[in-house]
Amino acid sequence: MKTVRIGLLGCGTVGGGVVKLMRRNAAMLTARLGARMELAGIADRSLAPDPSLGVSADLITRDSERLVTRPDIDVVVELFGGVEPAQTLILKALDAGKDVVTANKALLAEHGDRIFKAAARSGRFIGFEASVGGGVPIIRTLREALAGDRQRAVYGIVNGTCNYILSTMAESGAEFSDVLAAAQRSGLAEADPTLDIGGHDAAHKLSLLVTLAFGVALKPGQVHTEGITKVTMQDLAYAREFGFTVKLLAIAKHEDGAIEARVHPTMVPSRHLLAGVSGAYNAIYIQGDALGSTMYFGLGAGEMPTATAVVADMLEIARMRLVGATEASDHALGYPYSAIKPARVKPMARVLCQYYLRFTAEDKPGVLGRIASVLGRHKISIASVIQQERAPQVTVPVVMRTHECYERDLILALAEIRRRKIVKAEPVFIRIEERL
Repeated sequence: MKTVRIGLLGCGTVGGGVVKLMRRNAAMLTARLGARMELAGIADRSLAPDPSLGVSADLITRDSERLVTRPDIDVVVELFGGVEPAQTLILKALDAGKDVVTANKALLAEHGDRIFKAAARSGRFIGFEASVGGGVPIIRTLREALAGDRQRAVYGIVNGTCNYILSTMAESGAEFSDVLAAAQRSGLAEADPTLDIGGHDAAHKLSLLVTLAFGVALKPGQVHTEGITKVTMQDLAYAREFGFTVKLLAIAKHEDGAIEARVHPTMVPSRHLLAGVSGAYNAIYIQGDALGSTMYFGLGAGEMPTATAVVADMLEIARMRLVGATEASDHALGYPYSAIKPARVKPMARVLCQYYLRFTAEDKPGVLGRIASVLGRHKISIASVIQQERAPQVTVPVVMRTHECYERDLILALAEIRRRKIVKAEPVFIRIEERL
């Protein structure tokens, strides 16, 4: 029986899950492949032999470069994360004739052009299902299952940390800082959570989804990115009154040859499927011309969900390697790499949305009228208002929901309201996606 030999870079949380799955499902994987997949080496700086994992001393090396160029290695699985040494090792592996599997969304989003070109040039494959959505099979779905349809929009809850924080705030009534601290203590949030709560992790993932859905190249720096640090319990409560739930959404739309690409807190109707995605779960909601709307849901991170996606890529690549296929290596993103052109990105000023607005105003007559007057001059129509009854406080919140307007007009209106000192604090706004 033929054998496909695997070299693993990194045996942390996900790498450990890959080793466990290969051992646990060895007979099934052999039956599916018609050949054996054998773990031939693990490069890891601190890994020690572990009989319970089936990791012996002769499998472990500290020399990553030697592992990825060893003649007996067929597939390199990169789970180091980060840009370097991951990028250098992947390029060396491809140049040495190895196929590659990676979960490294930041590397692919920022430097994928170099890596995918190298793969196409060498006739080798790149598997990266685990880079978006953990165990949710969205990469393969967009590249293959939905390839016969024209995609119009993608809406993704693609960061489990942010989704957990917002869900917990809504359910418990706790404020952001308290929920974040609890998530860090439980291991659901990193000690430095900036990449997650700042929206940057979601922007990396959206860059890949845009290419797969629309066939254009998009860098994370082109994605308008906002995090969840300014979302308060007050805003979540008012969202509920309006019939909405707040989620950190990665949004991409393809209209008139331009791409909208944005990550930010978003109000979605509480009856919508995305509103019910809570905890650390991920969901990607796709609108296609012919198929209509579909949603893909599951655990977006963690040892076994992510390892499941990695092993699936290993199995698919092993199959292609066994039959000697190389033509598909240029289609890892669903298109010949030469056909993928830079995206034309619609500026946020031209984005059309409904908005939730919250003002902190003095509790006196005429304030609401003055705010409405400024909004009206900037072509912003008010759909509904929540205003507190008069109370002992010096200031009260004035909360509005607008009809659709251009973001440029909203920003100008809010600047004028502040400049004229109609309100006592910086106005808060959250975008609304009602017709998704």
